[in-house]
Amino acid sequence: MPHSYPFLTPEQKKELSDIAQRIVAPGKGILAADESTGSVAKRFQSINAENTEENRRLYRQLLFTADDRVNPCIGGVILFHETMYQKTDDGKPFPQYLKERGMVVGIKVDKGVVPLAGTNGETTTQGLDGLYERCAQYKKDGADFAKWRCVLKITPTTPSKLAILENANVLARYASICQMHGIVPIVEPEILPDGDHDLKRCQYITEKVLAAVYKALSDHHVYLEGTLLKPNMVTAGHSCSHKYSNQEIAMATVTALRRTVPPAVPGITFLSGGQSEEEASVNLNAMNQCPLHRPWALTFSYGRALQASALKAWGGKKENGKACQDEFIKRALANSQACQGKYITSGTSAAGGESLFVANHAY
Repeated sequence: MPHSYPFLTPEQKKELSDIAQRIVAPGKGILAADESTGSVAKRFQSINAENTEENRRLYRQLLFTADDRVNPCIGGVILFHETMYQKTDDGKPFPQYLKERGMVVGIKVDKGVVPLAGTNGETTTQGLDGLYERCAQYKKDGADFAKWRCVLKITPTTPSKLAILENANVLARYASICQMHGIVPIVEPEILPDGDHDLKRCQYITEKVLAAVYKALSDHHVYLEGTLLKPNMVTAGHSCSHKYSNQEIAMATVTALRRTVPPAVPGITFLSGGQSEEEASVNLNAMNQCPLHRPWALTFSYGRALQASALKAWGGKKENGKACQDEFIKRALANSQACQGKYITSGTSAAGGESLFVANHAY
């Protein structure tokens, strides 16, 4: 076997690892504000707000300009392409504004899921074409990390070997392109919570998928110290009749990660996967109290689980801006505590206990 030809200089490696470390510094996680225009439409529909570009800008501005209490909680913010080029009311580009607050700017770079032929409804993610050029441009425009989501499903016949390998390979190719441009890739192989499978089955599939992902990242010479992982928590399917405790979920998740994720990875930023706001915080907290050794930071990269109460409080009305920000700050503080294992549940947010599950979630 020939040796690998180094594609990153020591300086480039240091830049990538520094960015990754800043995002998952103690107490910090990620605000995922990268919902596509279609996804925002669904969210806005739930509060009877019109899905216009200006409304999207106003809503995200409320999140980005929440007061200084969020500074120790949010290490990075993932933007959608449109948001990347929007500005605050006083004309400051969002990326510049976020950087001035000490937050790392991220960008969603995948182009959504498409069917994988010859499988039982499985998918792969498109967007590799032109990604090299797009990353160069995004880096110039202020992005220091990126996100790419792949989706796998648990059914009696899936995920198939083909879906696991194809999605792992796509994630690895994306990660190596990002790193060539000084962008930290967040690798997101999401196993959907749809179905009636039990905790054990989710743990088994999560281990198989993550093992394949890290094999592919190794094959593509991806520098692990300059990456982050965004996985699902190991939970039973949404329709499973048995309810597992937070401790059981934490133990299954940390065990699966310990078996598959190299200690070189600086942080694991969980997706909330349709859990309620409160559930997402309590499960994350339980993981950080888990008695097993954890060589990486375990933190959050939440969209709905940071925004559900805030969105509800806003209701599309200008006069509710402060109430919206207060709800967002409340969740940010809760998750900051949870990623340090110090969260004490209060359950008092506007949408705290509401299920945020969406079947076959796409965005």
